[in-house]
Amino acid sequence: MARYIGSVCRMCRREGVKLFLKSDRCNSFKCAMEKRAFAPGQHGISKRFKLSEYGVQLREKQKAKRFYGILENQFRRYFNNAERLPGRTGENLLILIERRLDNVLLKSGFFRSRQMARQIINHGHVLVNNKKVDIHSYLVKIDDVIKIKDSIKNTPVIKSLQEETNSQNLSIPSWIVSDIKKLESKIVRMPTREDITFQVNEQLIVELYSK
Repeated sequence: MARYIGSVCRMCRREGVKLFLKSDRCNSFKCAMEKRAFAPGQHGISKRFKLSEYGVQLREKQKAKRFYGILENQFRRYFNNAERLPGRTGENLLILIERRLDNVLLKSGFFRSRQMARQIINHGHVLVNNKKVDIHSYLVKIDDVIKIKDSIKNTPVIKSLQEETNSQNLSIPSWIVSDIKKLESKIVRMPTREDITFQVNEQLIVELYSK
């Protein structure tokens, strides 16, 4: 399975915005955007050139891909599926991606980053409706119940995560009912565009792929 193994801080610097790919580090003085808020590479420190229409559309697509940690081929498949659904293609695209299991675990407050959620999923420690699911791109449905296996709930890593999340005022989206103490959540409805707080102009992505 293909995956990005380079520096994720370069992604934020390239897009010029914080994508929060390193959880707590992104909110600290160690964040690369705090120290080097310019594009990576030999000419990154120079003045940014004005982007063309295509360049603006491309950057918006890249920003969405990198925020959700999705590679090009899979992102394009999501777009093709979104086109076949009723309604606006751009909104359908974002809603499909929001339904991914790794994103649901993150939004439920169980983990600090998608990468951490994916590792737990890939190791087979996540149950959906009491059945093991080890595919992090699995799309959840209404009434799905997501649980972390009891066998890892008492491990030091999971306990420390619970202590941190309990001490924070987390904002859980209303389409998810989450019990952080039990590490269990339920999908009560499908997400809508209003539930997606990530700042992205999906219409630019539609325009790019429609060329």
